[in-house]
Amino acid sequence: MPRKKDTLSTEFAFTLPRGLSDSEHRIHRHGVMRLATAKDEILVQQERRVQENPAYGVLVMLARVITRLGSLNSVSPDLLEELLLHDIAYLREFYNRINQQGDVHIPTQCPHCNTQFSVELELAGES
Repeated sequence: MPRKKDTLSTEFAFTLPRGLSDSEHRIHRHGVMRLATAKDEILVQQERRVQENPAYGVLVMLARVITRLGSLNSVSPDLLEELLLHDIAYLREFYNRINQQGDVHIPTQCPHCNTQFSVELELAGES
């Protein structure tokens, strides 16, 4: 019997509730975020803007781990400044979920038969 390979998902797709409007009024909602590394944490702390204003660290970290957003070739903290707060809250929650749990599923148990299974909870904006 072939052994099932252990795999580690490091990238996760997401859909922003509102999306980012670019200079041509195109909306970018679909993106991909990768897991953060220790190096990401270190480099964020070394960023001058983060040292001057620690709250800026969220944008710097998100810009490092978002590998794709719509048709944009790159994502920068300056670009993320244009997102609505609802989208920033979504990205923070999504970041925490994938980096703390390693996936977008949560374990649960049927209250009637006690069968254990996992479900994927949709965040606001995912459809």
